[in-house]
Amino acid sequence: MRLFLRSSAAVALTLSALTMAGPLLAQPTPSAALVPPRAIRRDIPMTNAIRRAMAAGSRDSTGRPTAKYWQLRTDYDIDVSLDPASASLSGTARITVHNTSPDALREIGLRLHPNHFIGTAPHSAPWVPAEVTDGMAIARMTVDGAPVNIASNAAPNTVAAEGARAIQNAQQAAANAAGGNTLLNGRSTSARVRLATPIAPGATARLEIAWSHKLPGGPGTGHRMTQRWADTLFQPTQWFPRVAMYDDLRGWDSELYLGPSEFYNEFGRYDVRIDVPAGWIVSGTGLLQNPQQVLTDKARAQLARVTQSDDITTIVGADEVGPGQATATSTTGRLTWHYVADNVNDFAWATAKKYVWQATRATIPGKGAVPVHMLYLPGRASLFAKAGPVSRHALEFYSKLWFPYQFPQLTLQDGPSAGMEYPMVINSNVGAADHETGHMWWPMVVSNNETWYGWMDEGFNQYMNILSDADADGKAPVLDGLGQSYGRTANNEAEPSMMWNANYAGPQFYGFTTYSKTPLMLSALGGIVGDSAVQRAQREFGTAWMFKHPSPWDWMFFMQRALGHDLGWFWNAWLFGTESVDHRIAKVSTQGSRTSVTVAHDGQMPAPIVLDVTFAATGPAIRLMKNAVLLDATTARVTVPVNIWFDGRRQHTVDLVFGGRKVEKVTLDTQGRFPDRLPADNVWPR
Repeated sequence: MRLFLRSSAAVALTLSALTMAGPLLAQPTPSAALVPPRAIRRDIPMTNAIRRAMAAGSRDSTGRPTAKYWQLRTDYDIDVSLDPASASLSGTARITVHNTSPDALREIGLRLHPNHFIGTAPHSAPWVPAEVTDGMAIARMTVDGAPVNIASNAAPNTVAAEGARAIQNAQQAAANAAGGNTLLNGRSTSARVRLATPIAPGATARLEIAWSHKLPGGPGTGHRMTQRWADTLFQPTQWFPRVAMYDDLRGWDSELYLGPSEFYNEFGRYDVRIDVPAGWIVSGTGLLQNPQQVLTDKARAQLARVTQSDDITTIVGADEVGPGQATATSTTGRLTWHYVADNVNDFAWATAKKYVWQATRATIPGKGAVPVHMLYLPGRASLFAKAGPVSRHALEFYSKLWFPYQFPQLTLQDGPSAGMEYPMVINSNVGAADHETGHMWWPMVVSNNETWYGWMDEGFNQYMNILSDADADGKAPVLDGLGQSYGRTANNEAEPSMMWNANYAGPQFYGFTTYSKTPLMLSALGGIVGDSAVQRAQREFGTAWMFKHPSPWDWMFFMQRALGHDLGWFWNAWLFGTESVDHRIAKVSTQGSRTSVTVAHDGQMPAPIVLDVTFAATGPAIRLMKNAVLLDATTARVTVPVNIWFDGRRQHTVDLVFGGRKVEKVTLDTQGRFPDRLPADNVWPR
């Protein structure tokens, strides 16, 4: 989704450490006298969730999927029908749950996201639903043919804590008394089915649900909050009852759908039949299975040409409207579009009475051509004029950067949510085409928990968009300055850490923490190990976790092994903290051929010392010292590793000895990779 944005042990601060710090505090420099030594934590902080998984062997410190790694699979067989007059969907979903976990599942978690539009449902500002609806009405539910008590679905919804607890207690009491399958919290976005018979490890269960709900229309605020334009274009999102994620970290995912934070879904096969009025075009995830039944001969012939060139091919033109022109004819006045997608973690679709349908191709390395479809309203053609080439470049560039595009097609769907992604589908025009296409890698293949850790898909995406934009312009990407800029944000009391649950990050910093901070962090990491090394390690990580669900700890462990650096201090500072480096050149003195530069770190985040030294144009030959490289005839870069700060000091003196050539200028962190609120004090002379 595109927002409007802007391993070693910890160093403990014990009594003995405080005693040892005495001499450092006594050093005769102003900053040392005022600022105590730092305790640099150098391990990767662990929570109970990752400890449980590592104890069970499903994850380990390699950061790779272990032999005991597991994930459930959920396969969907769905029939759904759209009634434009009432703006409602009604359907039946048959969901096969494959319990590949070692646990007996005593309940099934459900995602009933249309309940987000019930008037009393909790929302996160500034996400405002376009319309208050009655939510998802469940007419019938069975598990392996046995009925589920769905009486709780009619219970009034409330956000009052006492009322919610009373309802839940009453539902649980009823379930205990009945002793059968019972739906609990059926008016919430996070529901569950209490099972009379647990699903044993290695077994399957078939859940069948008949449901209906209205698609909200009107002036909503935020993605997915408006899902139709009047009664002629519908863009359903989170539209069907879904089995929640069950993983080795927390069991059933019980997070509420509040609006901004996105999703965490199991992979599976989707077999979907969509019934709409004849003449309406339907696009969606997967491959169309029945083109002979729903498309005209002309449209099928045009589709056959799409992958033969980079030209834009019109499948259905602006003047082709209704049965017999836009679609095949029908004796019943309706047509059913059949889509199938395998190994995906979601399914989205759109339909309109007057869609223009165009297509082009992208050529994927090692795979060949895949079609790129664009469906839009005739009056919005200007928003899609360049969408095909932009999406083509994104597919081809990210295929080279990470791994080849894994799906058989990509579709851009016009509609009210112009910046949202699903497998093979982006609800976007040209404006967010590159960004949303990037999501086909994260999280549509490397599927993280977006609700908790949105930075693992949105943030990674923001970083790679910088690379793609530069490549499209034929330029080198500019990552300098990004890490440094975090100094202007750090230490704001309202900023949550990146490891805080993004679902509750608050409107002020959700966008920054989820989207903007990751490119700053990866800029800083590139300042330590090199940008190409970061991208290589990220590529290896993505390949290792294709169609799986990595946690942040998997990423941290994997990256530091791939990069060959102990980075616990780095992860702790960037992911678990909100501090900055705030470094400066405190003092420079010259004695003979030696220039001594004292660097102070006034913040809590450690960082390497990177000094660019500018020499006089003439003088003795420049002899390179240790940890130095020559950038040009009169400039050398000296790097001092971060571990010089691990003893708690806040100042370090670097002796520059280059053979007697006069030093005219010294600049700290010329590339701007490390967080600093006052970059002006990084240059000598001032």
